Amino acid sequence: MRDAFGLVLACVLAAFVITGVWSFVSSHHEQAALQTVAATRPSKPLFGSSKTTPKETSKQASKNDVEFTGSLPDKQAAAAAPAAPAPAPVQQASACANPDALGVGRVVEVDTTGGPGFGFGHLTPVDFLADKEVVLTFDDGPWPHNTPAVLKALETECTKGLFFSIGKHATYHPEILRQVLAAGHTIGSHTWSHSNLKGKKITEQLAKDDVEKGFSAVKFALGTNPAPFFRFPQLQYNPAIVKYFGDRNVAMFSADIDSLDFRKTSTPDKIVNRVMTELEKRGKGIILMHDFQKHTAEALPTLLRRLKEGGYKVVQIKAKTTYQTLPQYDEAFLKDVKAPTTTARPASSVVQTVSQ
Repeated sequence: MRDAFGLVLACVLAAFVITGVWSFVSSHHEQAALQTVAATRPSKPLFGSSKTTPKETSKQASKNDVEFTGSLPDKQAAAAAPAAPAPAPVQQASACANPDALGVGRVVEVDTTGGPGFGFGHLTPVDFLADKEVVLTFDDGPWPHNTPAVLKALETECTKGLFFSIGKHATYHPEILRQVLAAGHTIGSHTWSHSNLKGKKITEQLAKDDVEKGFSAVKFALGTNPAPFFRFPQLQYNPAIVKYFGDRNVAMFSADIDSLDFRKTSTPDKIVNRVMTELEKRGKGIILMHDFQKHTAEALPTLLRRLKEGGYKVVQIKAKTTYQTLPQYDEAFLKDVKAPTTTARPASSVVQTVSQ
């Protein structure tokens, strides 16, 4: 009897021990399995296939962001991963309403550090254009009727230009200059008063004043900083200002092809024929025109068509940074230039509450 009771008790104890051991092993195995899953669960890749490692994915994301937007560094790319990248210039061109438009061949970004020069009329030109590439540049605006007509021609052909505004004209017609910016064109400066900075009566300080006041005026008209791009009036280079722009990190633009559209004998046909003839000789170049001139606005639609037919591509130029105007010139400019007063009526007679 005692032997039977002892046998039963031993069986019960054995079962209890086995159950406890099994429970412990099973629980430990489940925890280990959960930890393994958590450690090896593949994160959703930013770009590419799911086989890409996090490190490779980060590099690929950064590469793609630079390719498409040219602005996002690695950390920002990772943070911005849920959002789609900005469309590339080619994708923007596909939105053009004109299927046979001249368009934009490529977009370049200029690092203006040290004051580089462009155009073979310049002292130290940087040649970046390939054969059959042109840059469309316009001086002396903005101006009523003419600048809007130039903008319309460029819009019809879905292409872009580089505008060098005179400071005074910017203050006369800031709304037109804002239209230029809103259309996606690049805007630099062409001095405050279009003075010949190499003139005998122009001191170095007067030249600097005309340059800086011009940039401040363009900034005032736009409501934002312009590009650090400059063209000397009459293409007359003041050596002291060339050096000054090196310190101020301003790119200087000359021209390869002068349309001579400012001449009194100029006509739309002469403008077109001169530009195309010079292009056939050079094969490429920065084209100098004036959105201030009526004949230029009239010639532009035909000129853009001829460029398209001739197989030329437009290069759009943008700046890596904006121009930082000097506070003393901003303040002096605002003191000298009085904003126009549209009405002297009291506010109560202009605006009234009709519903509340």
